Amino acid sequence: MTSLRKLGSSGLEVFPLSLGGNVFGWTADEATSFAVLDAYAAAGGNFVDTADSYSAWVDGNKGGESETIIGKWVRARGNRDDIVIATKVSQHPEFPGLTAANIKAAADASLSRLGTDHIDLYYTHFDKPEVPVEEIIGALDELVKAGKVRHIAASNITPERLRASLEFSDREGLAKYVAVQPHYNLVSRDTYEGELQDVAARYGLAAVPYFALASGFLTGKYRPGTTVESARAGAGKHLDTERGRRVLAALDEIADAHGAPVATVALAWLAARPTVIAPIASARTVEQLPALLGVGELTLTEAEIRRLTEASA
Repeated sequence: MTSLRKLGSSGLEVFPLSLGGNVFGWTADEATSFAVLDAYAAAGGNFVDTADSYSAWVDGNKGGESETIIGKWVRARGNRDDIVIATKVSQHPEFPGLTAANIKAAADASLSRLGTDHIDLYYTHFDKPEVPVEEIIGALDELVKAGKVRHIAASNITPERLRASLEFSDREGLAKYVAVQPHYNLVSRDTYEGELQDVAARYGLAAVPYFALASGFLTGKYRPGTTVESARAGAGKHLDTERGRRVLAALDEIADAHGAPVATVALAWLAARPTVIAPIASARTVEQLPALLGVGELTLTEAEIRRLTEASA
């Protein structure tokens, strides 16, 4: 059985793969979403990531479709206490931004869709620099004190704003970010590595990277001369870069040595990075899930990690 990992200072223990809910209500309908969630939970998975805005970009959707499906699934299975639900605020068309009033209204709307009385991990989805960190943290602290949110976290935030938020929480004794969700993978390292990672490490934050498989590129399905039918086919752009080709070659080599899927190796590299607790990856079908779940079982050697790190430099 895959062992769980501690999520920063939160006390939460999570599966080393966070299941991305962005596809629920988009490329996966409700029945398929239930099947994926069932298979993930059956494998020991307990960490589901969504946002109030998923999937407002689809014609006919309003946002909140993913939360609604996850809420229905949790109620149908009676497993709310076993699942760590992470959702986010700032991008829903009806609840944009991070003012105190909006954060509170958006949280209530998310709770309603999820059909639960608490959110385990609540992220600011995209930071809004025009709103003082004092206002954001103050509103999040109120949600924690009210029991509506257990722990808070930040996504898409600069090192400066993250540090200022953490310092304010410390100074005032308020709820404090326990995790950060950066864009981070083998072909996109610049956003997180460096100052942002340093702040996370210094304050004991867990990193839960999104686009862990570079929108599918790191599954190995994008190859020269191939056409992939996908709602996110932009991943093929990495094929045109020397870095992308180097990374694929290294992944192929290590995947062959382990008899493992390329995606599993890419996730295992990410899971082994400093501060990273659980990469996020989504599955449109149950068949896509085993390659993601394998991250909990595959341990790369130091030489293999170094080979991938150098290939992706």
